[in-house]
Formats: sequence, structure tokens, C-alpha cells
Amino acid sequence: MFKDLVEYMVKSLVDEPDMVEVTEMAGESSIIVEVRVADEDTGRIIGRKGRVINALRTIVQSLGAKEGKRVTLEVL
Repeated sequence: MFKDLVEYMVKSLVDEPDMVEVTEMAGESSIIVEVRVADEDTGRIIGRKGRVINALRTIVQSLGAKEGKRVTLEVL
């Protein structure tokens, strides 16, 4: 669920959506979502002063809070 949401949002932001890889690692009370994009798209995902990645993290964390889980979004 988190993986699909992050993948959809990231693919709509980047120039090379085919290079986007999203992996999800779930534990009992936490979920880690890792995003890999092409090197030239990394800045587009992070945004100025981290605004884009922080917005993505806020969306994912609020969805996780509804399910009682802590979600971490990382760009690799």
C-alpha cells in the first residue's frame, strides 16, 4: 500500500519514471520505504531545501498513523 503510493507520486515527479525503484520493508510497528531514482532525478525528488521529500514523508507518515505504524521514507 505504501509502496504503491510512493511509487505513483515519485514517478509523476521525475523525468525517467522507468528508473524508479521502490522497496518496502515492514516490521511489527514500523515500515521503511526506500526510493531509488536516476542520478539526475535525485534533486527533483529532494527539492529546494528538502521541501518535496518532506511533503512526501508527511503524506506517508499520516497514512501510517491511521494504521498505527511508523513509516520512514528514504531516498537512496
